[in-house]
Order: sequence, then structure tokens, then C-alpha cells
Amino acid sequence: MTQRSWNIDYGPLRGFYRDQENAWIFGVCAGIADRFNFRLSTVRIIAVICLVLFFWLTAAVYIAATLLIKEKPLVYSGRRSEYEFWRRHQRDYWSES
Repeated sequence: MTQRSWNIDYGPLRGFYRDQENAWIFGVCAGIADRFNFRLSTVRIIAVICLVLFFWLTAAVYIAATLLIKEKPLVYSGRRSEYEFWRRHQRDYWSES
């Protein structure tokens, strides 16, 4: 399990997400690579080959995946003490407003 896919509050992220942080277009290939633990470059090469060979089918699947798969939530990967500090600070800020 990579640290990128670990949420400090809830443990490992479950499910399938589009990864906007590592995306070129909409993050579908990055999400597939992260979910199934593949190399991102390999997934992108396969996607481009499929796009050349089966343009309409690949384009339709990619657009459907973009619309149906939700975006990956932001994950904090720093130290727990920093996380708690900023979390408390954020709550204080919103309660004073």
C-alpha cells in the first residue's frame, strides 16, 4: 500500500478513483494505475495503443469512466502532529467566523 493511498483518518482508501494529481487529462489512467498497482507509464502506453487501434471504443470508455468515476479525495501524507495542529486551527477559524 503506497502512502499516497492512505488516509490518516480512515485508513486505506477503498474503491476506484480518478487521480487528478497525476493526471494528464482527467486522471483515469492514473486512477487505474494506482488502484491495480501498475506503473502509470505502462497504463498510458496501453491507453494510447488502444486509442490508435480502437479509437471510438476507447474514446467512449474513457469518457464514460471520466463521468462515472469520482475524483480521488485529497490525502495528507505528513506527520500526525502537523495534521492535528492544522485540523484544530481550521476548526477554530470556522467557529470564529
